[in-house]
Amino acid sequence: VTLVESGGDSVQAGGSLTLSCAVSGLTGTYYSMGWFRQAPGKGREGVAAIGPDGSTGYSGSVKGRFAISQDSAKNTLFLQMNSLNPEDTAKYYCAADPEGAIYCWGGHCYAGEHSYYGQGTQVTVSS
Repeated sequence: VTLVESGGDSVQAGGSLTLSCAVSGLTGTYYSMGWFRQAPGKGREGVAAIGPDGSTGYSGSVKGRFAISQDSAKNTLFLQMNSLNPEDTAKYYCAADPEGAIYCWGGHCYAGEHSYYGQGTQVTVSS
């Protein structure tokens, strides 16, 4: 499985960005995908997830501002980010799990033990 993120940039607070993730090598139908981020000095945080049925979930910190989606062929995963603030500054990672173990619940998003990650793309938001 190969995941390649793109679209990271430096923006001012209040701005928008769209991240993309090119997916290859993922087979089967019961897999979920998501976006995670890691800020300097902090642990990895789940941001958004999309299930095999297209259902979506978000962490409490981004709900209402971010939107996860994928193309019809499920070859590309997107994260539309609006109303960005400096607390969104982080390296953003695309993730995929063939067992459907990426999900959001109770305002938090989780990855599975065998989830795959890309190399990440940097998002920097200045005030």
